[in-house]
Amino acid sequence: MITRITGLLIEINTDLNIVELEIGPIVYELMVPGYAIGALCITQGQEVTFYALEYYESAGAQGGNLVPRIIGFPEANDKAFFQTFITVKGIGIKKALRALAKPIGDIAGAIESGDAKYLVALPEIGKRSAELIIAELKGKMTTFALVAASRPVGETTHIETTASAKTEGEREAIEVLIQLGEKRPDAETLVSRAVRNFEDEQTADTLVQAVYRLKAGAK
Repeated sequence: MITRITGLLIEINTDLNIVELEIGPIVYELMVPGYAIGALCITQGQEVTFYALEYYESAGAQGGNLVPRIIGFPEANDKAFFQTFITVKGIGIKKALRALAKPIGDIAGAIESGDAKYLVALPEIGKRSAELIIAELKGKMTTFALVAASRPVGETTHIETTASAKTEGEREAIEVLIQLGEKRPDAETLVSRAVRNFEDEQTADTLVQAVYRLKAGAK
């Protein structure tokens, strides 16, 4: 069974939430949760590690052949959340995967606080499903919610890559700028300029500050 997989991220289908990972001469197709797509787009073309969950899916409505599928999560904690989430009656693997359009920590926090309205806003989750999720999982989500609360502002998820800490800081800075209203292409250009002009700026916070110094006319 595949539990972790590392390869070159060569393709991302943002409509189907599917990525292709090249490992030597073999290309693997992975299903990924929607919340991870934004961070993955930044790391396309780099080597990425996913925590994998492998399962078999029926090829037809009447059963028959089984097709192997791999789900990839950016963190082990997210995989653990998913495995708990699908224990809820009526929440199957595909439904659960489509539902995870928001960060795991936010969903876990909503479950712990009994916020059914937040859960209903997720794809595939109706009022009855939201109530059932809260009834079955409330009290079991604290760890997942705390992990999200401990992340730096602007960091929605972490994708493991072979890139340096500086590259990670660049990715985080781009996400912060997007949250502050910049368009992604503009954010990426601004961060690249900041790296070139301020070589000592490596963390997300200092890179964002450097970006605004550049926008203010600093050299």
